Amino acid sequence: MASSTWSARTAFTAPVIGSLVALAAMVSPAQPAAAGTDTAVTQADRDAARNAVTVQPHALPVHGAEGSQGRKMVLGAHRRAAGSAAEPASSSASSAQLKYPADLTYQGGQVLATTEHHAIYMRPNGACPIAACWGNPEGFLSDLSRSEFVHVSDQYVNSTASNRYPVGRRATVSFEPPFNFSPNAVPFTDADMVAVVHAVASKTGNTGYGHLYHVFLPQGTDECFDNTYTVCYSPDNLSSFAFCAYHGYADFPDIGHVLYTVEPFQNVPGCSGPPNTPNGQLADSTNSVLSHEFFETITDPDLDAWWNNGGNLDLNGYEIGDECQWFATFGTNVYFDPSYFSVGERTYAVQSEYDNARHACSMVP
Repeated sequence: MASSTWSARTAFTAPVIGSLVALAAMVSPAQPAAAGTDTAVTQADRDAARNAVTVQPHALPVHGAEGSQGRKMVLGAHRRAAGSAAEPASSSASSAQLKYPADLTYQGGQVLATTEHHAIYMRPNGACPIAACWGNPEGFLSDLSRSEFVHVSDQYVNSTASNRYPVGRRATVSFEPPFNFSPNAVPFTDADMVAVVHAVASKTGNTGYGHLYHVFLPQGTDECFDNTYTVCYSPDNLSSFAFCAYHGYADFPDIGHVLYTVEPFQNVPGCSGPPNTPNGQLADSTNSVLSHEFFETITDPDLDAWWNNGGNLDLNGYEIGDECQWFATFGTNVYFDPSYFSVGERTYAVQSEYDNARHACSMVP
């Protein structure tokens, strides 16, 4: 039996005609999408996902007025032990001191001193150009790996090496909305994401802690943790809108341990960064949540490594990214409030990460 566990950041969906996985070559920062050979996600992949055993997710809730009911559903999931459920803070001057939350504690689990990224782009009816739908996630990951910012993680992963998180082969998955691997028009679930990851990883053989898969969903595609459809990325249904993204792992009897993140479309109220950022609101909203899930995966891939267990009930269970989610108001709109880092001539607007050495949220080691 496969076992999967996830940690969330806070629907298009005709009968299953098959999802298609296209493998493409390794990319460099500014390289456009490359074509590949399509391979169907099989019934065996779906069976593996259905047999998965899951646990309560660790969630980063959406912000602002969007998804207020769903936000309450996932706030408690931050807690690895009983505690209160405080809202993340605004980044206004009155709460500036809150950018010094509390140190993370090592729980003894695996960390990732190095791993290789693999993007999986889910494309409705085989269409959705990467640049138009998500920006340049692989270019961002490549620059992040070469940045000073990534070295905030050195103290947690016990490595100071540069460019230790390279970008590897990508995949694309075609699906036919609104029937998302289902005979009914329902949102995707985490079991569907696990099936997709299994299909790609079993084809490439890239499994274990040396590989990290990022599943990107296009605009208009909802995704929920399970088939109760109550805790979801669902900006079109605020009653279940609870998270913006998540990370997790699956243990399969045939291919072993697989790490993955899921990034739904981020440029929506409740998940997006502000307008007028260096790469545009679409790209930098994607980059920021991707950065969040990346840092949390390398420091807590199996949910048993680095997280807050220092006795502060409001922060108990928070990972490296959760402690540094700040909000800013522009007019009547509320956005994730980014910080900035540069690699060469490119600048990115993303959230900061918690630094035990500085006892603060930071963009530099």
